[in-house]
Amino acid sequence: MTTSRELIVEADGGSRGNPGPAGYGAVVLDPATGETLAERAEFIGVATNNVAEYKGLVAGLRAAFELFPDAMVHVRMDSKLVVEQMSGRWKIKHPDMKPLAAEAARVFPPGRVRYEWMPRERNKHADRLANEAMDAGRRGEQWSPSASTAAVDHTTALAAARSAAGDATAGAAKARAALAGAGAGAVAPADVSSRSSSTADPSTAGPSTAGSPAAGAPAGAASGDALFPPGEALFTPDEALGAQARASLAAAATADREVATTPATGDFEAEAGRNAPTGHAARAAVGTSTVPGTGAGVTPAAATATDSTAPSGAPAQGWTGPDMGAPATFVLLRHGETALTPEKRFSGSGGADPELSPAGRRQAEAVATALAARGTIQEIVSSPLTRCRQTAEAVAARLGLDVRIENGLRETDFGAWEGLTFGEVRERYKDDLDAWLASPKAEPTGGGESFATVARRVAATRDRLATAYAGRTVLLVTHVTPIKTLVRLALGAPPESLFRMELSAASISAVAYYADGNASVRLLNDTSHLR
Repeated sequence: MTTSRELIVEADGGSRGNPGPAGYGAVVLDPATGETLAERAEFIGVATNNVAEYKGLVAGLRAAFELFPDAMVHVRMDSKLVVEQMSGRWKIKHPDMKPLAAEAARVFPPGRVRYEWMPRERNKHADRLANEAMDAGRRGEQWSPSASTAAVDHTTALAAARSAAGDATAGAAKARAALAGAGAGAVAPADVSSRSSSTADPSTAGPSTAGSPAAGAPAGAASGDALFPPGEALFTPDEALGAQARASLAAAATADREVATTPATGDFEAEAGRNAPTGHAARAAVGTSTVPGTGAGVTPAAATATDSTAPSGAPAQGWTGPDMGAPATFVLLRHGETALTPEKRFSGSGGADPELSPAGRRQAEAVATALAARGTIQEIVSSPLTRCRQTAEAVAARLGLDVRIENGLRETDFGAWEGLTFGEVRERYKDDLDAWLASPKAEPTGGGESFATVARRVAATRDRLATAYAGRTVLLVTHVTPIKTLVRLALGAPPESLFRMELSAASISAVAYYADGNASVRLLNDTSHLR
């Protein structure tokens, strides 16, 4: 009887910011000799730890399959999340994780892969590969196996630990110490510390996993618990974005506070904006702080805090990088006015579904004329709400295109606040409104949607559409909150930035999404076609 060969796959992934610049590493080992059979690593752009870990798993399994398609595979990872979810003991709820888990499960036939959790200090080979990939990405390059020292460092550490071990107990302790300290010169200390070790997935019903303490976390606090408490969302307030992610905005924070402006050119195809430093494109936004969906002016206390300096180890953002091909460009069009718009009333997806007003129809025709003159729109996708469909249809008639309806582009459900002005909500539901202004996790009165919920929905829609329309220019006709959320996520800005953007009826914004996961904000709140 023929016995299938056994392989070991060790995989890891990391994100410097969570979400932030991310990469993965994976190694295929011979279980009998410990020989490295294959290595994989890649910089994947901006992503979370969880996404990077799953991508590392997929890469490792594929490398093993390329070597021996009939192998029995033993996967070892320090991510409790991935191990428990792939073993079937934890549910996978988050939309970013489901397709990656399904992709991993398809590489080998069922029953040929088993999963084991191991401590992070035993996963140094894959961890170094992931850090090499992130370092390469910071330089605008992709990881090259010829430049990797991960296998050499790992083997040297093992050999040193074994030769120094006097007995089984002392040998185990020294091996762990050698592995933890080996290769310190291969990756700069700032690079190592910048990788968040959180492995807790907010989508799972299982407990959050304690990793190494995050930079700046209280003593004794595990980064997994500090960044992602059980049941929290990927898009949470400042504590979930992490100090690294917030600090990456600091280089532009001073200029942003000066409200410097950039003339709106309408050139959302220009390549010059690619990989601009975080926050650069936000300077095109001018106007008062407004409540998304209403235009009502507010200044929430949570929106006043900013970081003043960036850490020296913060990943550099450059203007150049590897050619990723043509991006998926989303031209973001807010619908024209309805009767509720000039009165600044909450108008979401949970109340009436108003039509465009006469002024709104004129705006829709004006934007249709402007987009026809530019001649770059290839597809049109619209929110299902009437005001967006009517705006989209006006453009589609001028361009000779069809309109696809996408439910993920609908406006926030504002619950009991639908149809009310900001002042009326303040009078009737003061405590609920204060909570909503203070936290993106708070829901409007009566069970509406929190901004955190909307961010998850919009991000999942963004990912689907960016994949479906890679290399194409797509008009998304939608609402205030989805557009502001797309811009916020593209800039890596905190949730309170939603209150700092002006977005007029029938305005045009644009964001480009590249294959490496980077996004470039090209335009914000252009209303030149209405003048």
